[in-house]
Amino acid sequence: MTRSAPVHRKPPKAGTPRFATLRLAPDSLAFALDCAALAVGAVRAGMALPAALAAVQASMPAAAALARGAIQDIAYRTLRRLGTADWLVAQLVRKAPPAHVGDVLACALALAADDAQAAAYSAFTVVDQAVTAIGARRDCAFAKGLVNAVLRNFLREREAWLEKAQADVVAAWNYPVWWVEAVQRAWPDDWRRVLAAGNEPGPLTLRVNARRTSVAEYLHTLDANGMAATAIGPHAVRLASPLPVDRIPGFAQGVVSVQDAGAQLAAERLNVRDGMRVLDACAAPGGKTGHILELADVELVALESDAARAARIEENLSRLALTAKVTVGDAGAPAQWYDGKPFDRILADVPCSASGIVRRHPDVRWLRRPSDIPALVAEQRRILDALWPLLASGGELLYVTCSIFPEECEEQAHWFERAHEDAVRLDAPHQLLPTGSGSAAEPSAPLSPGTHTAKSERCGADMDHDGFYYARFQKR
Repeated sequence: MTRSAPVHRKPPKAGTPRFATLRLAPDSLAFALDCAALAVGAVRAGMALPAALAAVQASMPAAAALARGAIQDIAYRTLRRLGTADWLVAQLVRKAPPAHVGDVLACALALAADDAQAAAYSAFTVVDQAVTAIGARRDCAFAKGLVNAVLRNFLREREAWLEKAQADVVAAWNYPVWWVEAVQRAWPDDWRRVLAAGNEPGPLTLRVNARRTSVAEYLHTLDANGMAATAIGPHAVRLASPLPVDRIPGFAQGVVSVQDAGAQLAAERLNVRDGMRVLDACAAPGGKTGHILELADVELVALESDAARAARIEENLSRLALTAKVTVGDAGAPAQWYDGKPFDRILADVPCSASGIVRRHPDVRWLRRPSDIPALVAEQRRILDALWPLLASGGELLYVTCSIFPEECEEQAHWFERAHEDAVRLDAPHQLLPTGSGSAAEPSAPLSPGTHTAKSERCGADMDHDGFYYARFQKR
């Protein structure tokens, strides 16, 4: 396999065209392509996709509010296929086009290469609207002919081009080379399945509030509303078709919350009981905090280092009609916030690479660098070393990451056992590799075999969860 060039570029210069310069109908695909391309460009410059989309949407005219769904869909699709799209641009264009032209092309090619979106936009429509989008910007209008020719050339030999892309690591898998190689080393038997699962959009999974209803009762509610769903865990329900939260029965009233099935294992395995004192470290946005409080009457401290993210915890708890002591502070520096009273349970959901949740956050794969992993490992150890003394004798700490890299997972658990003689390792799910519907295509060309063998478990083929790691320790 050959190796594509990286997709990152320097931040755009000041004076980038703004929406006021556009003459596009807000409900048109051209408008959505242009906006999605701006978001993709921001990700290339180092911004997380949710922040990029928020910045783009904040600049849109009020009349364009209905376009937000299409913009988000195109941006997410593009980042899941960015390796393929960039490879195609490199093959079909002699000289690299201006940044925004390249990003519009990437969005259009991602749509044209995706069989799943064919029902939404015809190939002709994608070409026509991409050309229209480019023509609406004065500094890009000269490239209308280029965009038209590139897209039509691709469509004329679409299957041949996609087959050729399989010879390139990044184009075939849509991850940076270092990421593909890291997953292959870690999971030599499962690496193809893991990478393919990360290229599928995740399902909409709900957590049923055990204080308000049961999974069986909520399934009846959904059925009465004509919504198909499946129970996939003690508190987890997977909707057959995604919906905006304002259309989900009981969401506004706190009957259900949106939470991946794998993430729901955190509160369930924390083994909380009424009357305990519990610390949820690194708690934002509060999904696990709410779940803990739904399962038991406990004194809970929800700790978050970022004040803005801590406010999200308050918002989620308010919707659920639950209370916790939300505290802003560094989990690795308890002197700033700790009151001296030991905790019976500590949930250490530490900062990590987020490599297990890339199907929901496809930008992560393009934003991470290999050097991030050792830095995150050091941060995780700093936090664990600081939290362990706060645990009462006989208490339990649950270490959680949304990672699939062993350095952040099983290797950390082994380090913790060696570093803390009073830590007894208890049963836990260990490594959960991401699962999917199996519909994502797996490129056929392999890399050289890996050697690392780490322990992994699956929660059942029907659970359909992201990638997580769990390790549980009791203090002697």
